[in-house]
Amino acid sequence: MKDAFGLPQSLLVLGGTSEIALANVRRLVARRTRTVWLAGRPSPALEAAAEELRGLGAEVRTAAFDALDPESHEAALGKVFAEGDIDLVLLAFGILGDQAHDEREPLNAVRVAQTNYTGAVSAGLVAARSLQAQGHGSLVVLSSVAGERARRANFIYGSSKAGLDAFAQGLGDALHGTGVHVMVVRPGFVRSRMTEGMAQAPLATTPEAVATAIELGLRRRSETVWVPGALRVVMSALRHLPRTVFRRLPV
Repeated sequence: MKDAFGLPQSLLVLGGTSEIALANVRRLVARRTRTVWLAGRPSPALEAAAEELRGLGAEVRTAAFDALDPESHEAALGKVFAEGDIDLVLLAFGILGDQAHDEREPLNAVRVAQTNYTGAVSAGLVAARSLQAQGHGSLVVLSSVAGERARRANFIYGSSKAGLDAFAQGLGDALHGTGVHVMVVRPGFVRSRMTEGMAQAPLATTPEAVATAIELGLRRRSETVWVPGALRVVMSALRHLPRTVFRRLPV
């Protein structure tokens, strides 16, 4: 069960090698969390992440999970929940893709969509049903400000995040009153391995800053978290710009 401050004692990360997710887990382990499941494709990176967290004092287990194999999600997550209640599910997997390349290779674009949206819909519904069955818990979904309005520079990724964001909001409404809390997190440009080598956008942030915002959101039982918070105002303005103006912006 969660502690008096709304922080989890147990959590499951879908996308167990995500830098943002691991920054969040480190922060929560330093507070209260003791049981951690890292779910992802079996790899040395997944095992290394588990070992690091064990060194911080957490009981850590890994689980095989593939976002691109929705038919396996129910069995994979079912094994985790069969071991005991999970206070928090962090849905953190996703890929950025290469916009210029993916426009010329539609199957690559489909892979971005299937990972970021289709896989998340499947895993999100399975996780939500399990949380509802136990009567409590939070589902935190890592969305992106890229989903607020599709930009020429990354509309494939942005469209997949737009779908994910809408899905997570609707799921939160569907679960309202059940004891299950859904929180959508919308970071801006995050300096990480995924964005290494890319030109840094204004209001860039870090995995650690996202983790701090997630902890505060859990304490407050927020439904939407922007990182940094100033992006709420910025994206509201961009969302309402006329299209003829928006397409001229260097974004």
